[in-house]
Amino acid sequence: MKNPIVRKVEHVSVSRFYEKYRDALELQLLNSPLGMSRYILQPSINRPGLALTGYFGYFAHERIQVFGAAEMAYLNSLQGEERRERLQRIFRENIPCLIFARGMDVPADVLAMADSNTVSVFRTNMLTMNFVNRATVILENEFADSTTMHACMVDVRGVGVLITGKGGVGKSEISLGLVERGSSLVADDMVRIRNIGGELIASAPALSSGFIEIRGIGIINVTNLFGLKAYRREKKIDLVINLTDGQMSELERLGLERKMMSILGVEVERLNLPVAPGRDMTRLVEVAALGQYLRESGYDMAGEFNRRLHREIRQRSMPTTED
Repeated sequence: MKNPIVRKVEHVSVSRFYEKYRDALELQLLNSPLGMSRYILQPSINRPGLALTGYFGYFAHERIQVFGAAEMAYLNSLQGEERRERLQRIFRENIPCLIFARGMDVPADVLAMADSNTVSVFRTNMLTMNFVNRATVILENEFADSTTMHACMVDVRGVGVLITGKGGVGKSEISLGLVERGSSLVADDMVRIRNIGGELIASAPALSSGFIEIRGIGIINVTNLFGLKAYRREKKIDLVINLTDGQMSELERLGLERKMMSILGVEVERLNLPVAPGRDMTRLVEVAALGQYLRESGYDMAGEFNRRLHREIRQRSMPTTED
């Protein structure tokens, strides 16, 4: 399997952040749009309370700056030259933008200073912590390393299964069979994968979202055929099943040896499953997914059998006493 190309995001423009998420974050631009060309360099939020007190030793200027009730109360306590100096110092740190939470009125001197430094100022009606939490999740998604793999992704009873293998091996047909049995399709043929906080989140490109291609039939809309539950927009990858045409004798018989593969620096379990005439591949993938669920829940079927086997061997090897 070829190493996929990794896409890294170094920055997100303020204009992209605003245009894409202004409804979700209830953002309103309050001043000149000239600051929209600035860049957000870190996927976190900073509340500049310490900066307002005059301490800039660890000022996270690469982040969005958010004023909540506490920051606003302290700012209003500052007067004259001290107030101007503190604000001007914050703007000189080359911050991406300012956002005032709780629908607060923004002082005129802040807006004037922001315009002179070409920094965009926004207001949101959201509570400060609600905004910070939601914006942080959004930024983590925007900054996440991503790649695209030729595979299928299915949610099998809550277990995210990435199905890989050579072209024509039957990935789409197996995915369709799983959907018929109650699973949810995430992506067919091309799967977009992002590393979000150490978890691999899979989704489909916008164009093919909700569709699956079956050779000899064509394009199928899974929600039209099987209902809304047949499609899921994204899912964490819990297991990779690689379909092979290898010999059955070459594979692990008991399932004791767990093989891993690295995607975007995250280790995920991989199972090689041979495709052969007469094998019910859909059922086998489903069973493998359920087995993964049991292991994550603390029960290892192969491990239990191995313990029974060793216990039986020990009992048989013990010397017997004769009457």
